[in-house]
Amino acid sequence: MNKSSRKEKAVSFLQMAAAGDVREAFERFTSSEFLHHNPYFRGDAESIMQAMEENARKNPEKMFEFKFVLEDGDFIAVHSHVKQHPGDLGAVVVHMFRFQDERIVEMWDVGQPVPSESPNENGVF
Repeated sequence: MNKSSRKEKAVSFLQMAAAGDVREAFERFTSSEFLHHNPYFRGDAESIMQAMEENARKNPEKMFEFKFVLEDGDFIAVHSHVKQHPGDLGAVVVHMFRFQDERIVEMWDVGQPVPSESPNENGVF
């Protein structure tokens, strides 16, 4: 494995998964002990890989715009604007990763839709 930073690995993982290269992303960046905390799927790698593959098939124009990538010890947080297709307002998404031995062993993801109207003059980003 190359010597890229954990931040670069987390972003590359998300980019590859969004592009439909899900299995390769998992092979390249995750540990065999990988688990996740998305409440809509079983907590194993295979379940979330299948969900990511299905999403990539349904949304071939999916876009990630990375806003912030933060590192704290073994943890990386990636704050993104995710759009399923070009006309989509998208969602604010934060993926959090825990690394061990330079591989992703744990992942969390939280998000909220970008509202079409908001009283907040600062916007969601």
